[in-house]
Amino acid sequence: MQAFQVRGFDQAPDLVDVALRAPEKGEVQLAIRACGLNFADLLMMTGTYQDTPTPPFTMGLEVAGDVIAVGDGVDLTIGTRVACFAGQGGLAEGGVFPAAACVPIPDAMPYDQAAGFLVAYGTSHLALAHRAKLQPGERLLVLGAAGGVGLTAVELGAQMGAEVIAVARGADKLAVAKGAGATHLIDSESGDLRAEVKALGGADVVYDAVGGDQFMAALRATNPEGRMLTIGFASGGIPQIPANLLLVKNISVLGLYWGGYAKFRPDIMRGSLEALMTMYAKGQIKPHVGATYPLAQAAEALELLRARKSTGKVVVTM
Repeated sequence: MQAFQVRGFDQAPDLVDVALRAPEKGEVQLAIRACGLNFADLLMMTGTYQDTPTPPFTMGLEVAGDVIAVGDGVDLTIGTRVACFAGQGGLAEGGVFPAAACVPIPDAMPYDQAAGFLVAYGTSHLALAHRAKLQPGERLLVLGAAGGVGLTAVELGAQMGAEVIAVARGADKLAVAKGAGATHLIDSESGDLRAEVKALGGADVVYDAVGGDQFMAALRATNPEGRMLTIGFASGGIPQIPANLLLVKNISVLGLYWGGYAKFRPDIMRGSLEALMTMYAKGQIKPHVGATYPLAQAAEALELLRARKSTGKVVVTM
């Protein structure tokens, strides 16, 4: 089969022919139909992600596909449609993954939506519901609101009864955020973010997948007892937090590394995903796939993500 692999951090990843091994105990073999791309994939290419495997490895954190073989001790049956948070191995025509990482998907869920569902929605749901404990009527500020995870934060925040302020670059991206449920729209390049948020009454919860200067502006626009969620640093800038601001305004800064829950609290992750699948089945959330590429164009798909020109998820289909 073909797989898009990193063979060394000093060279560009490329398609290679590899063998598809048989599943062992507790594993399933999947015919992969789609793979969702994430900012972490870009970091893995250079070896700067916290969970980067040792080369050579196949890229792609999350996949959707069909079970085609099972190892001992696996309850999933051949033919089951699943989504899987694999951590690696998704940008390929097939793969072997832990059965415990696989979640059956509704019959009505297309593979491209399923492949981009787990990380984006899982991150935002755990961040807002579990870490920040967002309450109805609170004001939620989402930075990078049209991106893969940011857009789900807008959608889930609105579903949870929050007043959502969406920050994104340009009218087209802001329109997408409005369609997901944002109440207020701020162009990240058109003014003073701190002043505009404060004019709306300040933020009770900040969801930040961007970092850099936007983090600092949002921190200064956060209300007393506000909660700031650090999700990622798409801008490339990791902010240094002035602790005196946290003290004076009684602000909490909460980290959220979604993948970590698979190791230290898998029960919380699974419960969150089950709740999200129920919401999807009820039509309460509608995943937005902004672009799809074939496996042969995986490099172009990653470049679109790097350039931050996409909305919602970028997905590679097999």
